[in-house]
Amino acid sequence: MTSAEWPGILDPEALNPNHVDAIDRLADAAKAGDWVRVFGLLDSSGRPSANHWRIGGPSWFAPLHQAAFLGAPVDVAEGLVRRGAWRSLRNSDGDRPIDVAEKHGHRHLREVLATRTPADPEQRRFAAWDRHLADLIAERTERLDPVRFRPIATEIIAAEPLERLWFGYPGMYGGFDMSIHRDRLVVESWSRVVGGSGQAHVITESGCVLVEQGFV
Repeated sequence: MTSAEWPGILDPEALNPNHVDAIDRLADAAKAGDWVRVFGLLDSSGRPSANHWRIGGPSWFAPLHQAAFLGAPVDVAEGLVRRGAWRSLRNSDGDRPIDVAEKHGHRHLREVLATRTPADPEQRRFAAWDRHLADLIAERTERLDPVRFRPIATEIIAAEPLERLWFGYPGMYGGFDMSIHRDRLVVESWSRVVGGSGQAHVITESGCVLVEQGFV
């Protein structure tokens, strides 16, 4: 299990211009099927994530979605997965890379892109977690300048699986650290410039409960 960051910010103006430019170059290279350049960007210092989509773009196609769409060679998809690409990441149509590949008849990618489809009870649980988490983020950031972001897909934490998923919120000087314990979503959030700002919440299908505060 690994830790990762949710690349959910949709406002380019809220991010460092150099970071936005690197993500644009990654998106351009993946869309063109220039996998040598994609891997070079992912392996460079200060690199973008293998799960970044074009900031402000409507499709939310990360490089693995583009590989699935283009029918890239298996070793390309394997290289993206080795670099942390999520097989369970959905685009704006709700499609994972495996779904994109199937729609376009790229059966050679079935094995490398295979990921388990959550059962109906799991899908309901993840959907509830997503809603409660979005409400929590809105509450914790209400005094900050508004920033557009893609709601966090908690399904990814379970599907990859991830030990922790981090979402840094611009202007907060901190963010939200998420993990799953005993089928519950545990969220710790804080601001590094506000002493005692830390809060821990436990999210279930039925709601969100504050269980600790005052740390950090």
